[in-house]
Amino acid sequence: MCKLTKEYSCILITEPRQVGKSTMLGHIDSTRNKVTLDDLQERNLAKNDPEMFLKLHKTPILIDEVQYAPELFSYIKIAIDNGAEPGSFWLTGSQSYKLMSLAQETLAGRIAILNLTTLSQHELYSNGELLPFTLSLDELKQREQLCEKADVGSIFERIWQGGLPGLASGKYTNRDIYYSSYLQTYLSRDVKEEMPIKDDSKFIDFIRAVACRVGQELNVHSIATDVEVSDDTAKRWLGMLEKSEVIFYLHPYSNNLLKRVVKTPKLYFFDTGLVCYLTKYSNAEILQNSSINCAILENYIVAEIRKSYLNSGKEIYMYYYRDKDQAEIDLILEYDGELHPIEIKKSSNPNSTMVKNFEILSKSSLPVGLGAIVCMKNSITALDSKTLIIPVWCL
Repeated sequence: MCKLTKEYSCILITEPRQVGKSTMLGHIDSTRNKVTLDDLQERNLAKNDPEMFLKLHKTPILIDEVQYAPELFSYIKIAIDNGAEPGSFWLTGSQSYKLMSLAQETLAGRIAILNLTTLSQHELYSNGELLPFTLSLDELKQREQLCEKADVGSIFERIWQGGLPGLASGKYTNRDIYYSSYLQTYLSRDVKEEMPIKDDSKFIDFIRAVACRVGQELNVHSIATDVEVSDDTAKRWLGMLEKSEVIFYLHPYSNNLLKRVVKTPKLYFFDTGLVCYLTKYSNAEILQNSSINCAILENYIVAEIRKSYLNSGKEIYMYYYRDKDQAEIDLILEYDGELHPIEIKKSSNPNSTMVKNFEILSKSSLPVGLGAIVCMKNSITALDSKTLIIPVWCL
């Protein structure tokens, strides 16, 4: 962030609700002018007279919830083109899809865009620099030294707790009230600005139905049937959840040499604590022995790997594989011109049968590098020369 501030006149940070962007930026630069467009008077001025708004609020400035006044973008562009200093504008917002569209349309080539996520396992339980997760053995051994070890019970405690700063910091202690308020705020501030919702409880039931399907291939009709809405309504609501960064998708890997792959994405939540609240698991021990324990472990691991790239400002290329013969690979990372297959297991004693589908990728147009099993093993080791074994706590 500090490096980018020296290079770009404008930086945009997007995030899901309650991830703590304003608090983080306040720690980075406490002297910067700050204005939030949650303030209706400031919002009206920014929308109706953006030129005057920017005259009143001198740079360097932090404008919070900038999505409420898209009219500002054109005037920020003018300021940059007229020589605004690096670091002049920090913009934040909680609806990344809308913000990204506005920024890319109006400030193309003039803005650095960062995605802030919920707190990662590394931020909560480890120390040192967070690097993008790869299967480099040297980097993994470095991670092993920085990360706090955890057994199966502790991993599920981390999954159940989630990564929202309000709970992770201990600021709020009543978990149910926190998540209930989080959802109500999300409804009133984000969803209803995008689309009409006549029945709030129906929409909450919809989010709960989606949470019950983490780690599964998306089946819109099944979700719609569960909550008695049309498929079109379910698609619109899923789009809203994705735009607001409540959920994300993992798309299937395919190329011309792999003919029989499925085309449907798999569905994940950004925060596993929210999944546990929605699916009504009251503690980590019950979750560990539940019917969704493997699916939510998969969600946790996929989300953690994704965070390691987003938090490093790096692009990530992640996929899964499944074909019409039901052969599956949980996760595929693509980097440096190679494919790296990964299996996710709750077991602490992985074996070669778990990676039998890795050989399918040999038919791909890209070479296959090291693979891995991410599991409950207590240290980094290897199954063979082609397959590492990596503890969940080491992500």
